[in-house]
Amino acid sequence: MELRSVEELMDLLYACRAERPAAGPGSGPADPHGHALRTAALLRRRHPADKELQVAGLVSPVGRLLWPGDAPARTADAVRPLLGARVARLVARRAHPGAGAHDDDLVSLRQADDEARTADFDAGVLEDWRTVLELTAARNSRLGLVD
Repeated sequence: MELRSVEELMDLLYACRAERPAAGPGSGPADPHGHALRTAALLRRRHPADKELQVAGLVSPVGRLLWPGDAPARTADAVRPLLGARVARLVARRAHPGAGAHDDDLVSLRQADDEARTADFDAGVLEDWRTVLELTAARNSRLGLVD
């Protein structure tokens, strides 16, 4: 599946609110929607100009809805046409601890991801991110980025 519009992506992100994975090792955060919002909010605080990095933190739970077990590479493939190669690369490599140890963006994404698991703050609502998603998608479309 390829996401072709911000509206499709927003629908999937909203659907993540109802998702509650089973508890257990490797099952991920108990609230994927809240975790994604906190990750993106932390990245916004630390890297306010880097919208693609923020979006990479936001879209990760989409894969769990599309493919049980959340295959990061498949999630990356789904968001690439809409959000671009950089976001897709970050999403795909985020779950591989050994990969990208010298990639500052990936390190920042993983740090925010880890902190968001235990952080307790109001990260806002998903609708706050619509404009950022639209800007990222428009930039990707305007530049004609192809992987």
